[in-house]
Amino acid sequence: MIGRLFLLLHIASRHLLMRQRQTLVATSGVAVGVGFFLAVSALMVGSQADFVRQLIDVAPHIIISDELRSPAPQPGRRAFPDGAVVLHGYKVRNEVRGIKDWQAVMASAAAIPGAVVSPSLSGAVTLRLGGREEPLGVIGIDPALESRVSTISDKLRAGHLDDLERVQGGVIIGEELASRLGLNMGDIVGATAASGTTRSLRIVGLVKKGNSQLGSSNGYMLLREAQSLLGRPFIINRIGIKLSDPYTAQDVARTLEQRYGYKAESWQERSSDFLSLLVTRNIIMYTVVSAILLVASFGIYTAVSNSVADKRRDIAILRSMGFSEADLQIVFVIEGLALAVIGVLLGWLLGYALMSILGSLRFSIGGEEQSIPIDRSPRQYLIAAAASLLAGGVAAWLPARKSAKVDPVDILRGAM
Repeated sequence: MIGRLFLLLHIASRHLLMRQRQTLVATSGVAVGVGFFLAVSALMVGSQADFVRQLIDVAPHIIISDELRSPAPQPGRRAFPDGAVVLHGYKVRNEVRGIKDWQAVMASAAAIPGAVVSPSLSGAVTLRLGGREEPLGVIGIDPALESRVSTISDKLRAGHLDDLERVQGGVIIGEELASRLGLNMGDIVGATAASGTTRSLRIVGLVKKGNSQLGSSNGYMLLREAQSLLGRPFIINRIGIKLSDPYTAQDVARTLEQRYGYKAESWQERSSDFLSLLVTRNIIMYTVVSAILLVASFGIYTAVSNSVADKRRDIAILRSMGFSEADLQIVFVIEGLALAVIGVLLGWLLGYALMSILGSLRFSIGGEEQSIPIDRSPRQYLIAAAASLLAGGVAAWLPARKSAKVDPVDILRGAM
């Protein structure tokens, strides 16, 4: 059996060596298809992984706010839920904003293995300088905890997060806002809250441009100073949670929301629109690159089909020597698979070279030199090889079936 298989391999290799031009064309087609498949998929998958990583790391994996998905009914509606009563002119009960018993919520979240919890208070103030006014969303944070649940400290152009604790009235704002107000590091600006409280704030840090997740109109202050400025002492309205496994955020958020009633948003929920676009993007990408590999397999089909047509007399001789129809089909399928294997190996080299070129490109974004994120994982190489071998096998098998229909008697008599 093994000896017969080696004989079939020898016949297939002789066919390929005798038709070097067609062999070169077929393997080149597969190599170009595999190479560009690797380059395109590495580019798309790498950019997607980088984008998802930024979605995960830039903010806490779960944010619990003092909002309710279904607001509590007013006392009048609770008193007469199903009665045929119409109430007019009653005073609507106003809820005091802020997370009630937030210490218990934090303790429950902190009990999750590997979780880090950071409390904060957000509110709005108006910055005034030289007759100009700019709205600012103030976020009061604990710098030591906030730096563990978000990447804000890595996004600072100047200053450090710890400066909020060292400088009284310190505030960190975005570069765009500082530019509009003409502020620099160390400058003082007046801030007025909705309650009428006024403070003088000193700029101790600047967030780099282009960080839309952090918000260009947001500013960071020490938690207790934000509570004082906003007139809400000992109150927080936001709890950020970072998990050891970010992909469990949806389940953990659902559990916390059911337990405490406050809205708990996972990073997947906050970014659901972007994640939906990525799914569509992947479908388009794999459709296009699969079409490239399919077109490349036509070269194998043409090479094997021509080989079957040119070797009809050889096929007749082999049949008369005792080779079965299956043996002849195996010969031509081996030819197609050999072309696919050689093309895949050359395509891997071409893809590696293209990825190296793309990875070496540098360009400036927001004043910083950055490179294109490239996914070099073996997974893409294996997908390209599997798809090419499958397409090559099918492309070779289709013309190989014709070899079984050759009648050796007609060929040897010269009828065909």
